[in-house]
Amino acid sequence: MEAMTFTSVQIEELIAKIETLLLQLEKKTASPQQSFIDNKTFLQIMGVSQRTGQAWRDEGKVAFSQVGNKIYYKMEDIEKFLAEYHNKAFAK
Repeated sequence: MEAMTFTSVQIEELIAKIETLLLQLEKKTASPQQSFIDNKTFLQIMGVSQRTGQAWRDEGKVAFSQVGNKIYYKMEDIEKFLAEYHNKAFAK
């Protein structure tokens, strides 16, 4: 194995490139708002029955997409739905 030596400038450039790559990776993995989940996962997350999920869709409470018989939700829409029904704490 051969030893390599780097100047401090080269090391700083390498660190900067690594940090840039890490930021790009974080941006790609940190956007759950753009991801979709299916109806089964939605029901599990919300802890509700299929009937309740259907009622929420029928009443227009939560936005969804439908492809054939499959139902999908944007995480962004679920967060919006929950925010609409958010109650502030009563105690000060």
